[in-house]
Amino acid sequence: MKVIVAHAAKDLRVETRDRPTPGPGQVLVKMAAGGICGSDLHYYNHGGFGPIQLREPMILGHEVAGNIEALGEGVTDLDTGSLVAVSPSRPCGHCTYCREGKQNHCLNMRFYGSAMPFPHIQGAFREYIVADAAQCAPAGDLSAGEAAMGEPLAVVLHAAKQAGDLMGKRVLVTGCGPIGLLAVLVARAAGAVEVAATDISDFTLAKARDVGADHTINVAQTPDGLSRFEADKGHFDVLFECSGVASALAAAVPALRPGATVVQLGLGGDMTLPMQAMTAKELQLKGSFRFHAEFFTAVEMMRTGRLDVTPLITHAIGIDAAVDAFELAGDRSQAVKVNITF
Repeated sequence: MKVIVAHAAKDLRVETRDRPTPGPGQVLVKMAAGGICGSDLHYYNHGGFGPIQLREPMILGHEVAGNIEALGEGVTDLDTGSLVAVSPSRPCGHCTYCREGKQNHCLNMRFYGSAMPFPHIQGAFREYIVADAAQCAPAGDLSAGEAAMGEPLAVVLHAAKQAGDLMGKRVLVTGCGPIGLLAVLVARAAGAVEVAATDISDFTLAKARDVGADHTINVAQTPDGLSRFEADKGHFDVLFECSGVASALAAAVPALRPGATVVQLGLGGDMTLPMQAMTAKELQLKGSFRFHAEFFTAVEMMRTGRLDVTPLITHAIGIDAAVDAFELAGDRSQAVKVNITF
């Protein structure tokens, strides 16, 4: 079977591996679609991000969906041929954090396509994968591309939990990549009365308007575009910071009301924060890392029509053109979510 392997920055190869066989409690999934994530792009462009760097070749990918090809012994609640979204989150279930219900902080996490541990955890951009039955969320009538959006949507649902009740709130989203656009979509669905979004790409800002943003600001063209929201100590109750860029957060602080909540999703390395201004406004800074149970919620919300992610899926490219797909996925002037098709 074919797999997509990162060897180093800008060294991405389509290679072959043996086709696996499912064991008890497992299923063999014939992959259909895999979304290229921001972390995949970091591995492709830079060999990693911050202290997390490739130390050996690693199969990329963790946003995936496919059809069940075969069932392992004891699997009775899934059917061959059915489309499933496959959660990349595989906590051990036994460590301190798993027992506390914080599986996203598992001490022995095996998250697809992660260079955090060594040996690295190999990813899911492969034609066939063996997954635990418990990882598989039935996708019903969704397309494979939609089902593969279960992972990034779960990331944002977890972040929304960190933010708390959004009903009637005014929300600002900085960074309109896939996560930021999903944050706009989720905030609107959760009852936010006003949503604003910033980015440096007119293309992604147009997508933000498509999924529910009331205001969009190109901060490359209008660096002081948030100044109209700074009167009376600020306007927004919640910030979803999805860019990972320190200047984006710093520019947003004057537009936040005292007591507002900042949820940091973007990962771009260490950031210098305007701590004095944040302290004076009594802002609450919350990190948000991965997800666990939210994955099945995300797939269910898409499957039942509660959330429509299709405006975010802009391209589908075959596995043999993986390098072209990764180059395109990094171009925010024309792409949001690029899917690899298998």
